Amino acid sequence: MNERPELNKDLDAKTFREFYYLKEELIDFCRENNLPVSSGKIELTERIAYFLETGKVLKTSEKRKVTANIDAITEDTKIEENIICSEKHRAFFKEKIGKTFSFNVLFQKWLKNNAGKTYGEAIKAYYQILEEKKNGKTTIDKQFEYNTYIRDFFEDNKGKSLEEAIICWKYKKGLKGHNRYEKSDLVALEK
Repeated sequence: MNERPELNKDLDAKTFREFYYLKEELIDFCRENNLPVSSGKIELTERIAYFLETGKVLKTSEKRKVTANIDAITEDTKIEENIICSEKHRAFFKEKIGKTFSFNVLFQKWLKNNAGKTYGEAIKAYYQILEEKKNGKTTIDKQFEYNTYIRDFFEDNKGKSLEEAIICWKYKKGLKGHNRYEKSDLVALEK
């Protein structure tokens, strides 16, 4: 088994990309090397790989958040560009959907990707997202590798515990290559 190398300036970009690092480790590396620390895990990974390849800082594209001045939201109000899910939005959706409403990740993405549509359409989309979640497997974004791994582990290993899933995950992330669950990862439970 290849040991996961320490993340430092001496690591080459190819090797860096072959192993799993926690977001906290990526942020620490960026701070130590005067790289921007804002962004998600995917952007941090790209920034570090570029730095390891070139020794240069990859310019970040700063997206300014523009907050719209919305006095009252109605079902006919258009969803603003760069929406920020505020308390005002939460109050609107709770009033229309009920106390069980919450800004889940899929709904937040829908809102951000559908500027210009109405809040009435957003309510319909929320119910559709809930229905899809109930009826099957939802897509987990790439940066949530742990969540995807654990879900796939349980699909393949009914009756196993979360503790066993985590042992296999820790084994997998220490290996070179992808971090998707494979039946062969169960070897970690034999140790």
